[in-house]
Amino acid sequence: MSPRPSAAARRAPLKNSAPIFAALGDETRLRLVAVLCAGGAMSIAQLTSGTEITRQAVTKHLQVLANAGLVHDVKVGRERLWAFERARLEEGRRSLDAIALQWDQALMRLKRAVEA
Repeated sequence: MSPRPSAAARRAPLKNSAPIFAALGDETRLRLVAVLCAGGAMSIAQLTSGTEITRQAVTKHLQVLANAGLVHDVKVGRERLWAFERARLEEGRRSLDAIALQWDQALMRLKRAVEA
């Protein structure tokens, strides 16, 4: 059996993914990510159309998402379009998968201990 990774090694992927989950912890930002996933690159005007949220508020939320690596902007003429970064979300998913694996392993150890 291979040795268990150190606590620092187990925390590293989680530390790298923390900004993803912090950014997605806000309902407005989560909604923006969902819209960008479904609709492709969009302008701030498109993202605010039909909503009560201001362009300034959306801009601030998009900046938080960009800082977490979840979206990026592209200048097209005089317009700035925002697009979703799938790879960064996949990184967060891998972190959750690692946590799930650790949980499963802990439950198996508990089961063996109880059955012994």
